[in-house]
Amino acid sequence: MSRPTLLSIDLDALVHNAKLCQSLAAPSRFMAVIKADAYGHGAVPCARALRGIADAFAVALVEEAVELRAAGISEPILVMEGLFSADDMRHIVEHKLWPVIHSRHQLDYLSPEHHGTPLWLKIDTGMHRLGIEPEKLPQMLSRIRELGFSDITLMSHLGDAENPDTALSQRQIDAWQNITGQHSSVTSLCNSAAVAQRSVPESSWVRAGYMLYGGQTTPNPLPLKPVMSFQSAVMALRTIAAGETVGYGGRWCAQRPSVIATVAAGYADGYPRSAEDGTPVNIGGEIAPLVGRVSMDMVTVDVTDLPGVKIGTPALLWGASPTIDDVANRAGTIGYELTARMPPRTPRTYG
Repeated sequence: MSRPTLLSIDLDALVHNAKLCQSLAAPSRFMAVIKADAYGHGAVPCARALRGIADAFAVALVEEAVELRAAGISEPILVMEGLFSADDMRHIVEHKLWPVIHSRHQLDYLSPEHHGTPLWLKIDTGMHRLGIEPEKLPQMLSRIRELGFSDITLMSHLGDAENPDTALSQRQIDAWQNITGQHSSVTSLCNSAAVAQRSVPESSWVRAGYMLYGGQTTPNPLPLKPVMSFQSAVMALRTIAAGETVGYGGRWCAQRPSVIATVAAGYADGYPRSAEDGTPVNIGGEIAPLVGRVSMDMVTVDVTDLPGVKIGTPALLWGASPTIDDVANRAGTIGYELTARMPPRTPRTYG
């Protein structure tokens, strides 16, 4: 098919980012988070590219882990949402996965015959989403050990790791240090932002996700490479007079005679409908502003100041410049959401 819209996934960039994360995290072990189809990048090809670099992988669901096992991924895989039923535990044992236990009711799905399975026990240090309350931890550990499980990793999740000096971060870090001071165990606390900040306590494992794909999580950018490039091309050009409007609802009005390029990508392809006028689009290597509301299949760009634009001129919606974080900031969202919501309609190529 000849429509030019596609996602180009640079696996060499993924490896570069993973090695940088690994070096920043040392001496901790490195777990690559590839849930949600590797944040929209393709879990199986990303896992294959990261073999020999990541010590383990993390997904959200048992189904995601089973897919990786079916593709021949043999490394340890952590299932972060844990068990929804006893049937999930059957798959955990069959495929040699590591489940997270975050709630008392999940113990009902365990039995002594599963005792060789490593368990990760999630503690709520203040995010109040999932996890065991710290004061109930001794009771939980006692019950888990009664069931015969001895390979236990304590974990938690930071709710504001991008900002380590906030009250929330400090409360969580204090709670974590209190817990780990009382319980000798393998531990895991740091996510991408915590790895990048390097300002929280060390733990045995780090769990890095967004930074692997080139996303920036701190005010001081790291030398990460974008893994996903969202590409298309100019499919139409027109000149409009001053005072004419562009797109649904006439949101943008030309203040001068203007040349408008229509690019073959819209919200059905994964470009955010909430992107505002002025969101940067790379047309033939130059940045031009998005104008008018994003359509299902197209966006419109003001290329008045780019005289060389013609039908077929390449368009980069995000990648090296603009970055996905640039676009997300102009769309009132985060890059995590943009990559994770890329639809199957947009073809992916790997290199």
